[in-house]
Amino acid sequence: MKNQIPFLFLFLMFSIYGSSQNTKLMTYNIKYDYKNDTINNWNDRKESLVKLLLHYEPAIIGTQEALHHQVNYIDNALANFSYIGVGRDDGKQKGEYTAIHYNHTKFKLKTSNTFWLSKTPGKVSVGWDAAMERICTYGLFENLKTKEQFYVFNTHFDHMGKKARAKSAKLIYKKIKELNNTGLPLVLMGDLNLKPEEKPIQFLKKKLNDGKAVSQKPFYGPSGTFNGFNRNMNLDNRIDYIFVHDFQVLSYIHIDDRMENNKHISDHLPVLISLKKRD
Repeated sequence: MKNQIPFLFLFLMFSIYGSSQNTKLMTYNIKYDYKNDTINNWNDRKESLVKLLLHYEPAIIGTQEALHHQVNYIDNALANFSYIGVGRDDGKQKGEYTAIHYNHTKFKLKTSNTFWLSKTPGKVSVGWDAAMERICTYGLFENLKTKEQFYVFNTHFDHMGKKARAKSAKLIYKKIKELNNTGLPLVLMGDLNLKPEEKPIQFLKKKLNDGKAVSQKPFYGPSGTFNGFNRNMNLDNRIDYIFVHDFQVLSYIHIDDRMENNKHISDHLPVLISLKKRD
């Protein structure tokens, strides 16, 4: 028995160390706080949203449609988290964010920025046939334990402009190539307002891996991510995605958790992915 103790100790240490390297990320369109929305008001949904985040424990969360006070609410509710991002209307605090919340006890932010999905990505602008300003926020993170670095991009494509969605996909990939010239692992997540068979998604799938398609565990959850706050809708409209490069995808889930009255927490489902650095 005495000779088995060192082996048991090493086995436990290896198990603990190995499991700690898995990282969970989430993308979640939380629906902006529309003051005239009485049925699905933010104040009736926000506590359930935070409970969901605390339960699934993603270490990095990309949100879409969050206004400044919503970003702050999430930030204040999550201990040990910080965030990056700006409002799309002025590059400061006005308008919707594509914020990235991250656990700063696990990751160090090395650099970050936001660009607009337009011909002039360095300044506040509306791109092509889009109905409004659209942005992408990114950060370069370092794992505090392993010192490994990786990029996270979070975006929200326009809901009206077909040309804008196609150009946005190409612009983001161009930015990825410019920024990630050393080939670090990366994640691209967000509400792309596109179905899987549409050309911009097919373009991204040729450049990056669709996390759902390469998950080691079978995909779990409804096939779609948009629910429109309709509790009876068939959940087969997938428009929210997480793409990866140089990561092993351990699992990929569309989460259909609801409030006690069976109402949806947002008009989109959150997408949760578990990743590991490729061996």
